[in-house]
Amino acid sequence: MEDFYVYILANHSRMLYIGITNDLHRRMIEHKQKLLPAYASRYNNRRLVYFESYDDPQTAILREKQMKGWLRKRKVALIESSNPDWRDLAEDW
Repeated sequence: MEDFYVYILANHSRMLYIGITNDLHRRMIEHKQKLLPAYASRYNNRRLVYFESYDDPQTAILREKQMKGWLRKRKVALIESSNPDWRDLAEDW
């Protein structure tokens, strides 16, 4: 069974990017090396500050859409509930 991840990236000024992937390790390498021509690369969103795992792709997609619809305040509260220092959770990958 494959896992699916909804994740939040931040840059040095804490701009946020929310994405989804079926391979979080690979995706973080792609973001950190700027291999993906997208918002996250353009704004240096390379620090993984939050993620959730799902075993169903549809559930993960719905969660990603839900989180993208939230106000920034709610996204920050979610991040800080498990990562109050905004550490890069993929720093050692």
